[in-house]
Amino acid sequence: MRADARRNRELIVRAATQAFMDAGQCVAMEDIARAAGLGVGTLYRHFPDRAALLALISCDVVSRLAARTAEAAATDLSRWDVLLGYVRDAVLEPFAVLKSVPTDDPAVAEPIGRLHAVVLDVIAGAQAEGTVRDDIEPLEVLELLSLVVCRPGARADDALALVVLSGLRRT
Repeated sequence: MRADARRNRELIVRAATQAFMDAGQCVAMEDIARAAGLGVGTLYRHFPDRAALLALISCDVVSRLAARTAEAAATDLSRWDVLLGYVRDAVLEPFAVLKSVPTDDPAVAEPIGRLHAVVLDVIAGAQAEGTVRDDIEPLEVLELLSLVVCRPGARADDALALVVLSGLRRT
């Protein structure tokens, strides 16, 4: 890909991510192009429709989060601290907007699978170290954490996050 095309694509993705976070999925493609400082034709040359744009953003967001979580998991941090870091990182991403992206698309399913594998491994490690309750299956813990991070206005320190994390913490 030419340098100018790559730059335009990055501008579109950045503008779209912010627009989707600010206004939801109903934001007009023309508004995204305008926010990127590009023409709508340039946007459509890169992304034939909203679904393609959302899929790419989903892959990017999930891949970045998986990499950050795996990097933290490779340290000496307790698994509980890695799990808290995952929640803190995840709420900063536009998951509330992206949760409606179809996960049967292989391009989207692969990074989601990587993220789930990393987080499930961290959860199992936290259960083994005794910091997360072991009477809940790791997949159920992942589902609870998804409820925490995949909603509009999610924060790591809001009431829902604090209650769920407190309930998962082994005392």
